[in-house]
Amino acid sequence: MGKKTVLVVDDTAFMRMTLKNILEKNGYSVIGEGEDGLQAIELYKELNPSLVTMDITMPNLDGIKAIEEIIKHDAGAVIIVVSAMGQKALVIDALNAGAKDFVVKPFQPERITEALQKVSRG
Repeated sequence: MGKKTVLVVDDTAFMRMTLKNILEKNGYSVIGEGEDGLQAIELYKELNPSLVTMDITMPNLDGIKAIEEIIKHDAGAVIIVVSAMGQKALVIDALNAGAKDFVVKPFQPERITEALQKVSRG
């Protein structure tokens, strides 16, 4: 298997850049970036990444709905939610929708690394 590819979805450029840096340090290749749920779905179908990091609170279409659509398209999709919302209900919604892990912002880089290791082990 080649390099693990990632689609980073967040409505702030700074957060996408932060995640991209951590992911690349961990041997992942960021092949796409989306700013909202609609872009997330389009880019997933187009790029077929091995991993997605997904924000929840975004314009146009939120992360929960985007996760649901991506899972409908590909039941094996690996999605890690990275969101500032500390609301338990949203965490549960995201996991029920098919996300594999949930990282709360602001996070330490190690927390992202842990999530990556967890999902790569399955």
